[in-house]
Amino acid sequence: MARSKQPDRMMALPYRLLRCLALSAVLTLTLATHALADQRVALVFGISKYQNVPQLANPDNDAIAISDVFRRIGFDVVQLQQNLGVSEMRRAVREFSAIAAGADIAVVYYAGHGIEVNGINYLIPVDARLLSDFDVADETIPLDRVLQAIGPAKRLRLVILDACRDSPFSEKMKRSIATRAIGRGLAKIDPATPDTLIAFAAKAGAVAGDGDGAHSPFSTALLNHLATPGLDLRLALGRVRDEVLKTTNRRQEPFVYGSLGGETVALVPQLAPPIDPDAEARRDYEFAAQIGTEEAWNSFLAVHGSGAYANLARAALDKLEAAEQASERADAARRQAEEQARQKAEDLKKQLEEQLARQTEQARKQMSEQARRDLEQERQRIADQTRRELDDARRQLADARRRADEAAAQVEQARKQAAADAREQIEAARREAARQAEAARQSRLAALNPQADAAPPPPAPPVMDAADIARLLQAHLKRVGCDPAGTDGSWSGASQRALDSFNKHAGTTFDIKVASLDALDAVRAKAGRVCPLSCGTGQKADGDRCVQITCESGYVLDSQGACRRRLEPAPQKPKAVSRREPSAQQRSAPAGRADPCYGECEGD
Repeated sequence: MARSKQPDRMMALPYRLLRCLALSAVLTLTLATHALADQRVALVFGISKYQNVPQLANPDNDAIAISDVFRRIGFDVVQLQQNLGVSEMRRAVREFSAIAAGADIAVVYYAGHGIEVNGINYLIPVDARLLSDFDVADETIPLDRVLQAIGPAKRLRLVILDACRDSPFSEKMKRSIATRAIGRGLAKIDPATPDTLIAFAAKAGAVAGDGDGAHSPFSTALLNHLATPGLDLRLALGRVRDEVLKTTNRRQEPFVYGSLGGETVALVPQLAPPIDPDAEARRDYEFAAQIGTEEAWNSFLAVHGSGAYANLARAALDKLEAAEQASERADAARRQAEEQARQKAEDLKKQLEEQLARQTEQARKQMSEQARRDLEQERQRIADQTRRELDDARRQLADARRRADEAAAQVEQARKQAAADAREQIEAARREAARQAEAARQSRLAALNPQADAAPPPPAPPVMDAADIARLLQAHLKRVGCDPAGTDGSWSGASQRALDSFNKHAGTTFDIKVASLDALDAVRAKAGRVCPLSCGTGQKADGDRCVQITCESGYVLDSQGACRRRLEPAPQKPKAVSRREPSAQQRSAPAGRADPCYGECEGD
C-alpha cells in the first residue's frame, strides 16, 4: 500500500494543541521564576593582619573563599573587605546598610577576632590596641551595629561569625571599672528583629580554632554545605555543626541564635531540571506507537517532520506498510488458488459427464457382456482418476490457505516487531535523556561547589535525617495550630498527639509514630489553621487566641464555663410558737412582774 500523501488532520490536531499548551506552560514557568527571584546581597570581612597582636593565618583565605561562593550562587552584590581599620570598617557597614535596604536576603560574614564585654559582642579591626576596656567603644565595631545595618532586608537577615577565637587582647587589657566583665569567646544574643539568624563558630562562652589547613574548621564546613541547592538554611547550618563536631573531636560546637518561620529558606534555589527539547516529540511518539496505525504515524509526522523521532516514525511506517503489502499479496494468492481449484473441479465434472454420456451411448449399441465389463472398468478408472484429481485440487487449496495464514502471521509479527522496536527506542531515548540530565546536574553542582576539585560533589537532592524532618514537621504543626509542645527534633508523645490531631481535622492517615516526609509535605501545604483552638475553662476563642469569659450583671460563671443567673437567697420564715399553760413558778410570781414569755415562748 502506498504511503498516504494527506495525513489525517483530525489526528494531527491534538498534537498541535498539546504542543501549544506545553510551550505556554514553559513560558509561564520561566516568567514566574524570574518574577520570584530574590535580591541577595552579602558583605564579607576578613581580618588577619593585626598590627598590635599576632596575626591570624586563615581569615583572609576564609573570606575570599566565602565571597567566591556567594558570587557563584548568583548573589547580586558581594563586597569583600580585608584587613580594614576601624574607620574603614565603620564606613563599609554604613554603605552596606543602604544596599541591604532594597534586598530580600542580606548576609554579613566576618572572620577575625571578636571580644565580649559586659554581655556585648564587638568585632575587632586590624588597628585596634585595646589597652583598656574603656577603648572598646572607640576601637571596635559592635555586633548590634551590623544587625542594625541589615535590619531593613525583607525576607532574611543572616550574620555568620567566625570570631570566637581566643582573643589576645583580653589578657593585657586593663579594667577601668572593677565590675566590668570580659568574657571568653562571644556572648549569647537574642535578635530583636524576626527572620534573623546569627551563626557562631562556637557556642556562647566557648572558643573556636583557626585550623591547621587553608581554612578554619567552621569555614570549611560552610563551604561544603552553605551552597547546596534547595537546602533549607537551618538544615545547612545543622550539617555545618555536625561536621565541625566531627572534625574537632567534639571540642568545638557551632551554634545558631534567632529563628525563622515555617517556609523553606535556602541561599541557593533548587536547581531546575534541564529542559529536554525532544520531550514533546518523545511523548507524541509514545502515543503513536501505542496506536500503531498508519494514520497515527502520519499524524505524528505532520507535527514532528524532522529529528530523530521523525526518522524512527518513518521507519515504523515503512515496516507497517510492508507488512500490509505482504498481507494483500497473500490474500490475492489465496483467492487465485481457490478460483483455480473451483475451475478445475468444474472442468473435471463436465469432462466426466461428457465421457460417461459417450460410453453409455456406445453401451446401448453394443450390449455384449464384454462391453458392459469394459464400460464398468472404464467407469471405475474415470472415477479413480477424478478422485485423484479432486484430492490434488484439495491439497492445492489447503496449501494456498496455509500460505495465506503464514502471510497473515507475518503481518502480525511485523506489527509486534514494530511496536517492540518503538518501545526499545523510547527506552533508549529516556536513558540518554536521563544521562544528559545527570551530567548537566553534576556540571552545575561542580560549578557551584568550590571544593569540587578536592572531593566529589554531594548529590543534588539533599537527604534529610530523621531529626531534621521531625524539627521541620514540629514547626509546621505548630504553625497550623496543632501544638507539638516543642520544635527540638525529638518526636515525643506530644508531637505524636499533634500529628494525630492534624490527621483528624485534615482527613489524612499518616503514621503518628514517625515523622515522615509525606506528613511534612502535607502539613507544609496548609496555609492556615487546621487544628481548632482549644481554650481552658472560663475562656473562649477570639480569632486565634483565648480570652476570659465575662458575664453580664446578675449572672455568674459556673464550673462549666457558662454564665448562669445569680440565685438570690430565699427569705427566712418566722419561727412557729406554741401556747402552753404557765408553770407553778410563773403563777406564783409577784403581781406586776408578769413573765414576758408567758403563753408565747416554746420552752425555757
